[in-house]
Amino acid sequence: MNNLAQKISVIHTLGPSGTNCEIAAHEWFARQNLQGKVCLHPTLETAAAKIEDEDSAALMGCVVYPQLHTLVFSNLKRLSLIDCFVFPTHNMVLASRNGKVPKSISTHPAPQELARSRQAELRLVNSNSQAAIDCADGITDACITTLRAAKANQLQILEDFGPVPMGYTIHVVKNNNERKNNF
Repeated sequence: MNNLAQKISVIHTLGPSGTNCEIAAHEWFARQNLQGKVCLHPTLETAAAKIEDEDSAALMGCVVYPQLHTLVFSNLKRLSLIDCFVFPTHNMVLASRNGKVPKSISTHPAPQELARSRQAELRLVNSNSQAAIDCADGITDACITTLRAAKANQLQILEDFGPVPMGYTIHVVKNNNERKNNF
């Protein structure tokens, strides 16, 4: 195991509760044989901003996060990528409050292609969990979300796309010497 990884006790990642990033963060701790806390944020950008100059904190990203490249390059002098791993998502589903054909669908930008063939208006949100919450609240007729989030919000499953093998990244704050030697 990477020496930097051994020090991680907090992972900041995408929330709210029920996201694929949340379960992947717990899986990363389990694979490393570490105990740790997962802190959830509305966006990965918000999560990255919360990581201070401490050895115990990390950022977990998802390789399909639409702006991961921007997040990496805008924090190039501050954060280092130290690990990547593959772990399946929760089953991805199209769900609704009432089981009817939707006219509007909430979705995170990453899985929006799962909704494109539905001829419905798409509403982009910050996470799969938020899509389920918005659907349950009546903001849209349906959502692309995880099976877990659909069940938590008492939604009806219209289509189950199954789990998706997914890549996740672990980033930590560079130490002062690394920062001085960069650029």
